Amino acid sequence: MSKYNRRMRLLFVADGRSPIALQWIEYFVERGDEVHLASTFPCKVDLALKGIEIIPVAFSKWKRDNRQSDLMGSRTLNFRSALRTWLGPLTLPLASRSLRKMIQRVKPDLIHGMRIPFEGILASKAARGIPLAVSVWGNDFTLHAAASNRMKQLIRQTLTAAAGLHTDCNRDQKLATSLGFEVTKPFLVAPGNGGVKISLFHPPKKSVIKPTVLNPRGIRAYVRNDAFFRAIPIILAQKPGTRFVCTAMHGDKQVEGWIEDLKIGKSVELLKPVPHRDMAEIYRRCQVFVSPSVHDGTPNSMLEGMASGCFPVVGDLESIREWIIHGRNGLLMDANDPASIAEGVLTALDRKDLRADAAEINSKIIATRAEYKRTMELAREFFRQVIFHA
Repeated sequence: MSKYNRRMRLLFVADGRSPIALQWIEYFVERGDEVHLASTFPCKVDLALKGIEIIPVAFSKWKRDNRQSDLMGSRTLNFRSALRTWLGPLTLPLASRSLRKMIQRVKPDLIHGMRIPFEGILASKAARGIPLAVSVWGNDFTLHAAASNRMKQLIRQTLTAAAGLHTDCNRDQKLATSLGFEVTKPFLVAPGNGGVKISLFHPPKKSVIKPTVLNPRGIRAYVRNDAFFRAIPIILAQKPGTRFVCTAMHGDKQVEGWIEDLKIGKSVELLKPVPHRDMAEIYRRCQVFVSPSVHDGTPNSMLEGMASGCFPVVGDLESIREWIIHGRNGLLMDANDPASIAEGVLTALDRKDLRADAAEINSKIIATRAEYKRTMELAREFFRQVIFHA
């Protein structure tokens, strides 16, 4: 059997806790490929992997599971992010030696670094002749590459070493080229999580009656949750019965302080981290979701919300405009401006016709551009191209 057509031996360098990474890995396991995982975070993976090792990098061993980051609070999260940016590179030599030993033992056909800081960077320093594909996650270029000269240099080196590149938006393909990725190499533009499972994420059978707004983004340094919460009193002044549901914010002291200061506690529900598959039902019981991010590629939460018939009010970013046409299948707003967020939400709640039209349009968009099996078939072909052309 030729190198191009046979089943693949794959090594993923990824955060093994991440639903995004696990959706990719699950597909190749179920297809019968031999799959190994080098997880940069401690994790338990319920998949039939051929092998798994924990290889911490950039202080990832300090975090035991995703719930901890969601409960740390935004100030602590920002501090940790800065610490990883500035001091994380110092951990690469030791981590790359560990990964190199695993590579020598596994002898993979391809290594896939899932996001550049730090999984892709780590994989590029250990690959040594093995075809390397890297994925760009949302803000690898717009946020991390701008964080320090050292980080920008490491991202450039990774893109130069990569034999193939996966991004979740066309904007990042252009940015990757400007940072050193060769346009002649294989590339794939597809959702970061491998696509949406429409058997799980689909519109509700009955229309939602009570005005309910969802913020599904949790605590992230690049999401303007402060502006979102300041928009709530503006919305309540016109629609006092509106409910606001916020995932992965329960227990955050800063968020609780905003709610107390704004006197909106009776209208806001803060949820603990929600298992990925349970998010589908949360989208279906909300009419509108808000994504107040100032850095993003194509948010997986946005695609899942679109698939679930929930109307998007999202930050006006170049990557988002690849999916959302303002006033047609969603509304774009200034994520830094509470008045702009409020205007978008109020328009969406007032316009039942707009929400209905958008739900139909978005269902077709997801089916044609972001459906899981279709996307992962493209991913498998992308892997084969990287192996063949390396």
